[in-house]
Amino acid sequence: MREYRSVFAPLIARYIEFKRGLGYSFQEESAFAEFDRFCLKHGITESCLTQDFCDKWNEARPNEAPGTRSNRLNDVRNFLIYIVNLGYETCIPKIINTGKSTFTPYIFTDGEIARFFAACDNNKITVRSVANHAYPAVFRLLYGCGLRLNEALSLKCGDVDLTERFVIIREPKNQCERKLPLSDSLAEILLEYKSIYAQNYGDNDYFFQNKRGGKMTGRTAYHWFRIILREAGISHGGRGSGPRIHDFRHTFSVHSMSRMSESGLDLYYSLPILSEYLGHKSIEATDGYVRLTAQMFPDIIGKADEVCGFVYPEVYSQ
Repeated sequence: MREYRSVFAPLIARYIEFKRGLGYSFQEESAFAEFDRFCLKHGITESCLTQDFCDKWNEARPNEAPGTRSNRLNDVRNFLIYIVNLGYETCIPKIINTGKSTFTPYIFTDGEIARFFAACDNNKITVRSVANHAYPAVFRLLYGCGLRLNEALSLKCGDVDLTERFVIIREPKNQCERKLPLSDSLAEILLEYKSIYAQNYGDNDYFFQNKRGGKMTGRTAYHWFRIILREAGISHGGRGSGPRIHDFRHTFSVHSMSRMSESGLDLYYSLPILSEYLGHKSIEATDGYVRLTAQMFPDIIGKADEVCGFVYPEVYSQ
């Protein structure tokens, strides 16, 4: 952890420890380091900040990219909300819209999904190793349950019930524990992996382990993801273009919306259901998936706007 020197130093350290305890990696602390220096520069000696100071902190820096500014402001704003909840009195910087998000997720087609998992299984047969058996299961979990990668890799054996066919997500991004059902085919894939590699693991052991017995890493997952993409004949557009591993979650969301709409489920009910399933704290977060895929499913978006368009604001990068 970095060393901080301002009046907020112990509170910053406490906040980072708190967030990491909730499962956040918090490897990048640059926003807090900058905030710490900013406080020293402006002679802040008490934890009670003024509106004038907050306005100065919110100002865009020379050559600062909108995304960098957004991250800087959000990180520090959340920290200040945290200390207010601890009982400290201070001004909290206003939310600044740095512009609409231009990110567009990659939505896999049904054909690409089939080719990807066929390549997974072919790779599993060709080379017998823990990774070759683990990642076909991991990637199917991401697509079949809409999990974040870290949620899948953080599963403990006690969280995976292959008899009743469900998984429990205990350390999700938004502190929302949830129990998710497994399809028969997904449960069979997990059972195959468990019978070979995880049969003797304890309930507190990671379900997906590397060859040293530790937790599999996201970096390794991305390495295998790119290999399988190539074998499946799915081109990668380079950094920022995807497809990315997280696009399995986007694809799950879009495909789920499509199936719910086709089944006749009222979207007034389906969006909150999907939001709860994904572990989102607000409908707005789920709405981001829908609006960013409007061109693929215009009928769905039209129905959503008819029944509850006023509920879902435009999505901004904040």
